[in-house]
Amino acid sequence: MSPPAIVVAAAASGSGKTILTLGLLEALRRRGRRVGSFKVGPDYIDPAFHARVTGRACLNLDTWAMRLETLVGLYEEAGRAADLLVGEGVMGLFDGAPDGRGSTADLVAMLDLPVLLVVEAQKLGQSAAALVEGFLRHRDDVDVVGVVFNRVAGESHFALLREAVAARTSLPVLGWLPREAGLELPERHLGLVQAAEQPRLPEAAARAADLVEARLDLDRIERLARPAAIAALGPPPVPVPPLGQHIAIARDEAFAFVYESVLAAWRRAGAHLSFFSPLADEAPGLGVDAVYLPGGYPELHAERLAHSRRFLDGLRRAAAHGAFVYGECGGYMVLGRHLTDRAGISYLMAGLLPVATSFARPRLHLGYREPRLAADLPLGAAGTLYAAHEFHFAREVHRDGEPLFAAVRDARGRDLGPAGCRVGRVAGSFLHLLDRR
Repeated sequence: MSPPAIVVAAAASGSGKTILTLGLLEALRRRGRRVGSFKVGPDYIDPAFHARVTGRACLNLDTWAMRLETLVGLYEEAGRAADLLVGEGVMGLFDGAPDGRGSTADLVAMLDLPVLLVVEAQKLGQSAAALVEGFLRHRDDVDVVGVVFNRVAGESHFALLREAVAARTSLPVLGWLPREAGLELPERHLGLVQAAEQPRLPEAAARAADLVEARLDLDRIERLARPAAIAALGPPPVPVPPLGQHIAIARDEAFAFVYESVLAAWRRAGAHLSFFSPLADEAPGLGVDAVYLPGGYPELHAERLAHSRRFLDGLRRAAAHGAFVYGECGGYMVLGRHLTDRAGISYLMAGLLPVATSFARPRLHLGYREPRLAADLPLGAAGTLYAAHEFHFAREVHRDGEPLFAAVRDARGRDLGPAGCRVGRVAGSFLHLLDRR
């Protein structure tokens, strides 16, 4: 049976879900609780923050992209050997795909989990009551069990907010966090600056925990947590098949967007995984039969990557020896011929795909996708359908007429045309594959 759980959700993005979640995780850890965590939706950044506090992997749960057996299996994996689970929602509570799938509300309704609502109150007074009342009434199958106000000016501001909510609802107001510079996590174009790049993250988490202990009713939050109403019948399936028997995986600040659950599934399937750092000019090991370049921030390190000769030559050598070389998003950009940075400077990349990409004049590409593979690959036979996600600001500025990687629809079922490309056993696209349909 899974442990009791509670999900931190918000009225909108930027409300402070992550810092509150980190504070809760650390405060519970201080109490001696074995605490696990999960993140709702397709997010490669926030889970690393959780892991820094808990010392264990934070798994992603996505009701749009994942088969039920995948989602429930991962939920149970997140709670294994834990006394309590804390989930962090995605965007606003009800935000997801156009049909509502993928939202935090969709997940908590499916698993019957309680919601702790975070409301950013910096510019709110009595109007906070109308907002909270609306969130309580919006869906009958979503159980909001308490509210926490964030970025509150002080005790008198909090008293005004609490009294306004009490006058309109019976929802417990479980505390508040102040406006404080030490609680603001730095951001960049794809979200928070990565945990590995923030040496002061432990101090921020500790400060958040101090405030949680001082200003939130932590005892009541623990009592409000409850187990999920659904259980897995077995281990989670393999969402993406192993790319080979020995897979070399790029891993550093430029290539960090990979789900630990996918790597764990590859290991369960018998694959051997090794890791290398392109930023340290390391090459994939000799004798590997697959190389995986996940997404990340190569556009911030283009010059350094262009001068990483051992890395680039190693990619070319692996491809020449018949290894399957696969790149997602940032990895796809590096497999191309040129990558142009934000300043408009173009750098030579691996040249394994006839693609040039650019981060100059960035434009957002965001949303769920359904790609159908165009040819037989280690990822599946031609016609295999995946659930995927796209989130990037770079764009293709040139692509020769090589065979496409996949044909793509969006979450509304609209045809988006071809995505990515492939040359022999080298393939990639801007898509992050999440699970098979």
